[in-house]
Amino acid sequence: MTTEPIMIHSIINGEKIKTEKTFPRENPTHPDQIVGYAPINTREETIQAIDAAYNSFKQWAWSDVDERIERMQRAIQKIKDSTKEIAELLSREHGKAYYDAEGEVGLSLMYMEYACNHVKEIVTPEVIENENGRTIITFDPIGVVSAITPWNYPLALSTIKIAPALLTGNTMVLKPSPFAPLAVSRVCEMIADEFPPGVLNLVHGEADVGVELTSNEKVAKIAFTGGTKTAKSIMKAASETIKKMTLELGGNDAAIVLEDFDVNDERALRRMVISNFLTAGQICMIAKRIYVHRSIYDAFVEKYIEAANKWIRVGDPFNPDVTVGPVNNKNQVKHVQNLVADAESKGAKVVKLGQILNPELMDNGYFLQPTLVLGADYHDPVVVEEQFGPTVPILPFDDEEQVIELHNESIYGLTSSVWGEEEHAIRVARRIEAGTTMINTAAVQGLDIRFPFGGVKQSGVGREYGKEGLKSYTETHVINMPKNKELPYIPE
Repeated sequence: MTTEPIMIHSIINGEKIKTEKTFPRENPTHPDQIVGYAPINTREETIQAIDAAYNSFKQWAWSDVDERIERMQRAIQKIKDSTKEIAELLSREHGKAYYDAEGEVGLSLMYMEYACNHVKEIVTPEVIENENGRTIITFDPIGVVSAITPWNYPLALSTIKIAPALLTGNTMVLKPSPFAPLAVSRVCEMIADEFPPGVLNLVHGEADVGVELTSNEKVAKIAFTGGTKTAKSIMKAASETIKKMTLELGGNDAAIVLEDFDVNDERALRRMVISNFLTAGQICMIAKRIYVHRSIYDAFVEKYIEAANKWIRVGDPFNPDVTVGPVNNKNQVKHVQNLVADAESKGAKVVKLGQILNPELMDNGYFLQPTLVLGADYHDPVVVEEQFGPTVPILPFDDEEQVIELHNESIYGLTSSVWGEEEHAIRVARRIEAGTTMINTAAVQGLDIRFPFGGVKQSGVGREYGKEGLKSYTETHVINMPKNKELPYIPE
């Protein structure tokens, strides 16, 4: 594994573009080490990328779907062949444990292959003939797509936009997060090389780049994953030209543990712990607050701590025994520390979890030992805000009406989970306001790429994954040929 800093480039109309300015991406495990440098594109260069996508769309929109699939499959094979290199780079720039980074590459490939396997049925026109005439319904590409993606799952959250967009005949300009720009740029380069110039373009940069991507009149759709606050700005920018949008936003996902949950089920408790602390808690769909029926609260907390201390092992992401690496960036460290300190100052008990396998790294890297918060108020910031880091509060509830109200009063509604006897859990789940509710599992462990994923309320607009995720990159066009071309009665 090389540790020399790498240089990545933007891609505009099939060409790698060197820029005057670049920015460094440090290693969260060793912040004094630079993993690589990414370009800072100008607004003018962003316009060039959009123009390239716009001009390329005129031909790409009418390309044969078999050609699109063949090109995407070649890209998939290149990514598969480079899995180790990509995962190592992702782990170094992001901080997630190597097994986690490798898993993200696998998840990305899984949906890319799913999209290849199902795009034909999505874009095949429907023909309806009956006594009223003939109607053809086509599912056409939309146009230029601006994709803006976050740092927590940069590969997966980029490829679930790239694959359906390109396979359905759209073109794209993608902007990754500056907190994890390197591995995703390598993947974008592999994909772009298999497609005509301008079909997939890549830019990096600051706020002016984002503004252009969300307001330019040639952009037809925005695909964004990130914070709710940023999404509000995007919606305002897009409103001038009424762009299509898919927005997967923040969440404060709850796990509800019913009185009939078996606190001695070690595997279920392990799933719960993983759903809280995988990727150091930096996943939009992770369980960020746990409500436990008061009758089993004490026993649950005891068994939860036991499970957490077995699974959580903090340290160097490349240590094969490590399950939790550092937090991605210094700002996120401070955010989590402030939430925990606020709860503790109000009387909550903070319990440190797991083992520190590489203590020599803790003071220099962006490390936080995972923590459990007990005794917080239902409306403390650590409960109602998205922590996006390795801490989770556990709170008791007395009855189902109370816990459903506590869950649904949140402005968010991305995912949720209910734990207990299955039919009982399903009845509770039916009353939960969320895009996805999982039973006796949570977070990535319960994700199924065959089904649509997205949020309600301020957790998003539209859906990704599944066939619905593919269809969201198409426009429905009805071509109607009625036999009777007159109104029922028209005066002479």
